[in-house]
Amino acid sequence: MKVAELARAGGVTAETVRHYTRQGLITARRDPANNYQRFDEQALVRLKFISQARQLGFSLADIKQILEQADQHDSPCPLVRDLLRQHLPRVRERIRELEALAERMEHALDCWQDLPDGVPDGNSVCCLIEGFPQDVPDTASTSKRRDGGQS
Repeated sequence: MKVAELARAGGVTAETVRHYTRQGLITARRDPANNYQRFDEQALVRLKFISQARQLGFSLADIKQILEQADQHDSPCPLVRDLLRQHLPRVRERIRELEALAERMEHALDCWQDLPDGVPDGNSVCCLIEGFPQDVPDTASTSKRRDGGQS
């Protein structure tokens, strides 16, 4: 398969295939007649695996480790479990940060609902943002404390 054919079969872009090839995640042989990269069915299997692993939050560096273990005929399953155990707390923290951001955004929209539009005057770019307090209380954590953490 050529790059475009592999990309189409794997549901990714040709540039993604090229990137994964440069990273050593999938390999190609060169066609001696035209020097095009040619990929076999194993490349498609790996490409689909990479897509599945990415959907689970694995980085390309993680995936490279997993593939290297598999290529050595060692089970990558313990590594996969360990990597997820490491990543999960960071994901949960990021979710908390995003929930707090959503609360701040909702609060800003509520505050700005009836304010007039301002015009930049050289000292101000957008009066809404500049007038918004930087330390807005996190209403999500406040409401969780009031209801015993149940929401």
